[in-house]
Amino acid sequence: MQFSEQWLRSMVNPAMDTEQLGHALTMAGLEVEALTPVAPAFSRVVVAEILEAAKHPDADRLQVCKVKVGEETLQIVCGAPNARAGLKAPCALVGAQLPENNGQPGIQIKQAKVRGVESFGMMCSAKELGIATEANGILELPADAPVGQDIREYLDLNDHTYTLKLTPNRADCLSIVGIARDVVAMTGAPMTAPAVAPAAVTGSLTKNVTLQASTACLAYYGRVIEGVNAQAKTPDWMVRRLERSGIRSISALVDITNYILLEQGQPLHAFDLNLLQGDIQVRFAQAGEKLVLLNDTEVTLKGDDLVIADSNGPVALAGIMGANPSAVSDTTQAIFLESAFFTPDVMAGKARRLGLSTDSSYRFERGVDFGNTLNALERATALVLEICGGQAAAVTAVTADLPVRKQVSLRYAYLLSVLGIEISLARVGQLLTQLGFSYTESNGVFQVNAPSFRFDIAREEDLIEEVARLHGYEHIPALTPVAPQGMLASPEAQRSKHWLRDVMVNQGYQEVVTYSFVDASWERDLYGNEAPIALKNPIASNLSVMRSGLWGGLLDALDYNLKRQQTRAMLFELGARYEQGNQGFIETLTLSGLIYGSVQPEQWATEARAFDFYDAKAHVESLFAQTVRFVVEQHPALHPGQSARIYLGDQAVGWLGKLHPQWQQQYGLTSACYLFELDAAAALATQVPAYSEVSKFLPVRRDLAVIVDQNVSAQTMIDAIIAEQIPQLQTLKLFDVYQGKGVPENKKSLAFLVLMQDTCKTMVDEEVDTIVARILNNWSSNFAASLR
Repeated sequence: MQFSEQWLRSMVNPAMDTEQLGHALTMAGLEVEALTPVAPAFSRVVVAEILEAAKHPDADRLQVCKVKVGEETLQIVCGAPNARAGLKAPCALVGAQLPENNGQPGIQIKQAKVRGVESFGMMCSAKELGIATEANGILELPADAPVGQDIREYLDLNDHTYTLKLTPNRADCLSIVGIARDVVAMTGAPMTAPAVAPAAVTGSLTKNVTLQASTACLAYYGRVIEGVNAQAKTPDWMVRRLERSGIRSISALVDITNYILLEQGQPLHAFDLNLLQGDIQVRFAQAGEKLVLLNDTEVTLKGDDLVIADSNGPVALAGIMGANPSAVSDTTQAIFLESAFFTPDVMAGKARRLGLSTDSSYRFERGVDFGNTLNALERATALVLEICGGQAAAVTAVTADLPVRKQVSLRYAYLLSVLGIEISLARVGQLLTQLGFSYTESNGVFQVNAPSFRFDIAREEDLIEEVARLHGYEHIPALTPVAPQGMLASPEAQRSKHWLRDVMVNQGYQEVVTYSFVDASWERDLYGNEAPIALKNPIASNLSVMRSGLWGGLLDALDYNLKRQQTRAMLFELGARYEQGNQGFIETLTLSGLIYGSVQPEQWATEARAFDFYDAKAHVESLFAQTVRFVVEQHPALHPGQSARIYLGDQAVGWLGKLHPQWQQQYGLTSACYLFELDAAAALATQVPAYSEVSKFLPVRRDLAVIVDQNVSAQTMIDAIIAEQIPQLQTLKLFDVYQGKGVPENKKSLAFLVLMQDTCKTMVDEEVDTIVARILNNWSSNFAASLR
């Protein structure tokens, strides 16, 4: 929203300079994005009149002019092609300092001789004054311009333009009246709003209006004005205000509607009455209807586009732009002037879909004051009659169910708790009054009625925001919290996430961070997840679901690196995965890793060896303080023969394995890729150290080799002995697996190290033999094992 400071001050003029007013607007939530002077600084330039203009004796393109600049007449040599007797134009007197021009320093006017003829000043163009970028001659002023008056005063150049960056909820400030109301609320200065009174009805011609789309257009007011002079000149004050608001002057009738849009915030439209056929209809378009707009663009309408139509079809795209067939022109003699309230829900997105962006659609999409629709029409009527003349007929008014403003409660105690400051009850009431809100107060509770122009006030928090911004955000201190502080105890049984990262990095891994949003195909292929958590508004088609695992992102990162000639990779990510639970979504912190290529970077000291399953297994085991088990199970992303589920006790905490050949081929991987994924919480949990007596006696070792069926797991055999809870048994672990000569077919030989120790005495052979026999009996009965 761009506007002239002088226009604003014509309605409310607080005791602030330009900079202070801009700061006050920003601190009240109306951010001043730009503050620029209308014209650069210059001095000693006045309105002058050329009395005579004679050809220079020694130059064909120069004229010697006698110029009246007030009480005196000066001789000035001028080269402008439009310099002539009787013309009024700006004149820079001797001593004047003109502004910079296209980076060139400004000219200081001195008495000079031009081709032998003395010159005592300079006639100026708009470009030389810095108020235009191009000029074809000196700036021509109206015939009634007062000679001798300072040109800055005459052209109101001691002005500034503010550009506000408004938030979407403050559509009421898309008008000068709206901004003035906020300045009044901020400063308490008196406001002089433009007087609005019903126009005298002197015309008899009216137009019937039918409101077919009563849910999209809740109010429609129209008036016929006959006998208008469409060629009337737009007043200079209006042209200046429009141009300083970024709107080009077109014609008096169009300028008036644009002026009301800026002043009142209410878009209007003027139709040429003689180009309308029959009654006016406000309806939705018929699919496929075409319309040529004022910018000569032909649009094809859809069934949800709202139009203004006559008996021949659409004559305007409602709330967006009028159409060429009914546009006013210099020959227009009568107009039908409309002012309507179109609901934001219906207007939202329509202009954008058609590739349009207009001041009207910008306001209607955000909401206009439905209580000011008729007043805006009356104000526009008064300006039309004043500038273009004519006879105004009675207003045709058609309304539906206008929005109802509901009371909003504001609890004084809650206000203080939210703001964290002390503000008196009377002060709160004063601020609400300055905002134009009516209210009643009882027992510290305000029942507030917001006016129709503040349609953004819908709940208690909105009122708290209003009180805060008018009280002044800069007056709300940033208080440091006062509370006892101390280091929180770090639980011994819990490691930090940083520890996990350190372990991974120390093993040679590099951390990556990937999107939690992934392609649905990753979920289907890698996790067999046919119904992942879908996003309602994905940022891209390939980021449409939430990940239930992190392997997709790691494989994508691997693919990215391989395409850049990186031959090995050790990648990990510590992030969240998401699942649908019975009572909502479940977010689980997960550690995922990937290894690919050779174990060591290419070097001379060691022979090259590719990563294998056991490298990944060793990396996983290093993350746990307790012993984990690896059980053969199948996973959609992993090789059927090299896939294991990771268990901590009886709890499944992750997966480990080789990438399935299908996905290896799909990603174009020439070597095997190994992956693991586990719940970070399981790796972060550790046992609190507990003291156990250290034996002074030597341990006893026995090696047991047994033959079992090929499908028997060594881990289950170890678990079976651990369950026996033999006190002297310190260690039981597998150290050899053999199949071949001397071992029956479909059998295998497993060799276990058995370490036994007593804390009280040296163990004798009878005790050792008893424990070994107990172990062998367990294996024999449970696994049909025989001693080799």
